Amino acid sequence: MRHGVLILPEHRWSRAREVWAKAEALGYRHAWTYDHLMWRWLSDKPWFPAVPTLTAAATVTSRIRLGTLIASPNFRHPVDFSKELMALDDISGGRVICGVGSGADGFDTRIRGDRLLLPGERAARFAEFVELTDQLLRNRVTTYHGDWYTADGVCLEPGFVQSPRITLAVAGAGPKGMGLAAQHADIWVTTGAPDNDGERYDRAVPLLKDHLAVLDDACAAAGRDPRSLRRLLIAGVSAGGVLESAETYRDAAGLFEEIGFTDLVVPWPRPEFPYQGREEVLEEFAATALQGAR
Repeated sequence: MRHGVLILPEHRWSRAREVWAKAEALGYRHAWTYDHLMWRWLSDKPWFPAVPTLTAAATVTSRIRLGTLIASPNFRHPVDFSKELMALDDISGGRVICGVGSGADGFDTRIRGDRLLLPGERAARFAEFVELTDQLLRNRVTTYHGDWYTADGVCLEPGFVQSPRITLAVAGAGPKGMGLAAQHADIWVTTGAPDNDGERYDRAVPLLKDHLAVLDDACAAAGRDPRSLRRLLIAGVSAGGVLESAETYRDAAGLFEEIGFTDLVVPWPRPEFPYQGREEVLEEFAATALQGAR
């Protein structure tokens, strides 16, 4: 199993750089940050944008993969975003993961005064967002005309370090999102069931197994070997209690790997809600479970 951490972009770089460097030093394979203009629980607190944060993180690390978790069409356009990712991929030496999701109605939409979309509109927009992003990440020149997005002879030079495309991770708990992941993604991303916030990780396993079965069906419908699609779980949302101790961390990782997850991401512990916890748990887990990744 590949292990990763989610680091909120909440600290000035003089402090944040130490966290990103420590994540690599502990042996984590990938590190992510939320891509929001504002976030629901910290809407009045310090919050920095994702791409500059990841760019800075690339300069203080050399091995760990760096990703958005997740970028959404709520304020991203595939053309602009792909240009930024090209620069980030170059600066990082090919370590970028482009994580995308449909985006729920929230601060990213409302603070800009954007029209709130109906569920069907949001799904249609996201389908085009993923399709166009995939094309832009693969091709030097892209032309695309859809209902939601247009790209007219967009040139991405000098291109990406990663070939044939930077790693693409698609989040989606429903059949449509899983279908998009099966068609386009290298990694499928889930937090579990959004209506089960805080449920203990072992009690979340049956539902997660059901989701993995639906994902296998989506791969079959797309004519894809399910084993070629990595499955990433973000713990701490619907799968709670993972970071209570190093023992629960190891137990949860074992359970998730047993049912078919290839990647597990945990939030970097904070001194208060949300993601309250102790960094010592990460350190103890890393000392026993991540030594081979260093």
